[in-house]
Amino acid sequence: MARVSPLMVAPPLIFAGLAAMFWFGMAREDPDQLPTALQDRQAPAVSLDALGPEAPFTDADLRQGDVTLVNFWASWCAPCRVEHPHLEALAASGLTIYGVNYKDQPDNAMGFLEELGNPYTAMGADGSGRMALNWGLYGVPETYVIDGEGRVVLRHAGPITQRVLDATINPAIERARGGGT
Repeated sequence: MARVSPLMVAPPLIFAGLAAMFWFGMAREDPDQLPTALQDRQAPAVSLDALGPEAPFTDADLRQGDVTLVNFWASWCAPCRVEHPHLEALAASGLTIYGVNYKDQPDNAMGFLEELGNPYTAMGADGSGRMALNWGLYGVPETYVIDGEGRVVLRHAGPITQRVLDATINPAIERARGGGT
């Protein structure tokens, strides 16, 4: 009987291992959504500098009993402009949105809001990026749906479009309100 060489067995085993890794990686509920370790956990600490005349939001604001969004944005971010009308519409519907201006010049940030409108109930600046690091930010824009007790229900990396709003953000808001699983 002929002996099987390890060199003959290795390629199919390597292929099978890579195929399994690929399949498990793509089998997530939403393969476009980046994972977060914060899911169903308390939101990390809020540590912001003032941006504009109002005080920044705080940890306590995320635990007031109402569903909120925390949106990381910057004036230099083109996708932030794309999502801005959707944030304005969400704010107009009564949803509380807190803004985190990420590594931006304060004058540029305020100019962005003067030009496009301000959907934020309160906001602050994260000039060093420390808060963003603690929240696991991949880049801007990035939005977190927070339930009334301060737990992260959803993290969405990228701009909020109508498709994202309908398929991801609105269902997460309903889950946060206790209206779904």
